[in-house]
Amino acid sequence: MNVRIDHIREAMEGVIPGVMATCSAEGEPNVAFLSQVQYVDRSHIALSYQFFNKTRRNILANPYGQLTIVHPRTAQIYRLRLHYLRTESSGPLFERMKAHLEGIASHTGMSGVFRLLGSDIYEVLNVEALPGNTLPAPVPDRNHLSALRRCSERIAECASLSALVDTTLDVLEQEMGIEHAIFLMLDESGTRLYTVGSRGYSTSGVGSEVALGDGVIGVCAEAKSAIRVSWVTQAYRYSKAIRDVVLQDGIGRTLSTEIPYPGLADPHSQLGLPLMQAGKVCGVLFVESNVDLRFSYDDEDTLAALAAQVAASMRALQEGGDGSIDAETPAPQDSVVAAPPPAQSLRVRCFRESRSIFFDDTYIIKGVAGAILWHLLQEYVRDGRTEFSNREIRLNPDLGLPDVVDNLEARLVLLRRRLADQAMGIAIEKCGRGRLRLSVQGSVELKQVD
Repeated sequence: MNVRIDHIREAMEGVIPGVMATCSAEGEPNVAFLSQVQYVDRSHIALSYQFFNKTRRNILANPYGQLTIVHPRTAQIYRLRLHYLRTESSGPLFERMKAHLEGIASHTGMSGVFRLLGSDIYEVLNVEALPGNTLPAPVPDRNHLSALRRCSERIAECASLSALVDTTLDVLEQEMGIEHAIFLMLDESGTRLYTVGSRGYSTSGVGSEVALGDGVIGVCAEAKSAIRVSWVTQAYRYSKAIRDVVLQDGIGRTLSTEIPYPGLADPHSQLGLPLMQAGKVCGVLFVESNVDLRFSYDDEDTLAALAAQVAASMRALQEGGDGSIDAETPAPQDSVVAAPPPAQSLRVRCFRESRSIFFDDTYIIKGVAGAILWHLLQEYVRDGRTEFSNREIRLNPDLGLPDVVDNLEARLVLLRRRLADQAMGIAIEKCGRGRLRLSVQGSVELKQVD
């Protein structure tokens, strides 16, 4: 029975390793297991070239081979007759395969060890389903195209960056059935991603960071490529992003600025999707599951399309700017709620060099967001002021903000959510288009630390 390769992409996942049979020019056969089989199109696949081994030597001398792969859900065995065409060591296909390999290697601290030398491109001459006992194919749990349409309609309604983050996480859960998801954005340095929202975890992890190149998330952003890992065993525990900055409070105690990352302790499936704007990464949409093989090729295609729309919506909202400074304009809907009253008095410290903010001994935020919060609190303590405009904050030279709107908007979203998470009596809420209100329960004492 002849089969089309675009119908058996799941058999290329590598859950059950593929077997490649080749023959030397002298007729000596060789059989080897494969680490990666990549679907290219309806007539071609790519195999990873990592070592100059017997298979590599054979295929260069005799460019024909047979590949056997097994569908992980049905146990159906397929035999592919292949014709080697060329090896690519650059370009989109090579970068995708390289990113996938790096994403897996990063789990075990082996980044840079398993180096992809090239992507070997093969023409598929024939695909044959071999006879044998098989299991029935599982019934699809949803129509991906229909679900994507509903997701797109809801994303298109978002009128603010905060609403976009929440809606994206909501549709992943409600329309795609994904229980664990994280929305991250790239910081102003372009070297780290920070969490602005999540779903399905015991803590939100808002403000937690992942360095570029670290795990599936970091490699996805660095390579600007989707990375899907369908089976993550104990050996592939996710490497948590750990911040290495610690601050001394003046009496010898160490104050950590690490915010716990919300990811699963033992994920079995992960998928990272870069959010791209004009060829540059601006964030990552990350989903994971405790179930093996949770995310298929179809899931990846669907979520890649959704990620593209989310990134485009982010850009449109950012280019909209701060809007008017009209206090009478109704405040946009925002899911972030104000924090409840804390104790009678709160000691707030700002460490000048990193602009890290602590409420008593609890770390809150740093960097651009920290500078903004410190400025608002100084104005409040000095003059009792509680309302501010986005425009005046962005133009304040003391804050050293980059001259881009998106940086301010993203950091205000992060700051509001972080304050709401900590619930220590200080909150920020929108009070009109391009305006915000600082809410302080109780008294505060400010101290700047050099």
